Amino acid sequence: MTGESVKNIRDHVRNGVLSGHTAGLCQGLLQANVVIVPKIYASSFNAYCRKNPTPCPLIDVGDAGDPMLKRLGADIDIRTDVPSYNVYRNGQLTVSPTDILAYWTEDLVSFALGCSFTLERALMASGVPMRHIEEQKTVPMFRTGIETVPENMFSAKLVVSMRPIPRRKVDTVMELCRNYPFAHGPPLHVGYPGDIGVCNLNQPDWGDAVEVGDCETAAFWACGVTTQAALETARLPIAITHRPGAMLITDIPEQEARLMA
Repeated sequence: MTGESVKNIRDHVRNGVLSGHTAGLCQGLLQANVVIVPKIYASSFNAYCRKNPTPCPLIDVGDAGDPMLKRLGADIDIRTDVPSYNVYRNGQLTVSPTDILAYWTEDLVSFALGCSFTLERALMASGVPMRHIEEQKTVPMFRTGIETVPENMFSAKLVVSMRPIPRRKVDTVMELCRNYPFAHGPPLHVGYPGDIGVCNLNQPDWGDAVEVGDCETAAFWACGVTTQAALETARLPIAITHRPGAMLITDIPEQEARLMA
């Protein structure tokens, strides 16, 4: 499906044809993490994101009960336009459906947060390969030992995504990614995984393992899945997210999205 228009990709998602990861799709458009919580918790979750802008860069907040995110696209329906969702009850993942029509209520508030998939086109254009895209895998994600700033019931250890990058390209990657604060910005750590509490690159907490080559080093970006770890801690009666790697693809060009930061 690489190279297809966002309209076609969105149709595939709505029809259940696409339920997997979205890395490499609709390059040049903003992709987003999704979190949906009851209105009573929305203010606290918003504040948690504001306190932790690197893993949780807010790009849109919906109105309570309204599934349409009009600021991100003319016809985006948050109930159907994510390839796969995670539904949490009391902090426990209970089901991963391909739509949430059966779970939607007038009490729910949708949050969209930036995603590092958005900057991958620019990285590849600068000569940095994206191994998970080459191998058709979901980018590997890891829990770290780094605490986020808590807010009310929300707290979590930071989650990171990992991409192998050529050692000679580290400075290029850092400089380029500073232009994408809405997509987690530059890597927060490059090098030995143990320094941030990641024990084994072959055993990601989410996604698929990818090899780090002899002339490469592991680069770790803050990741929006941090919010899912925070939902586990918060133990809300219900919360809904995207399934890690299966993002909401918006209509927003990455150049325009830079202005959201």
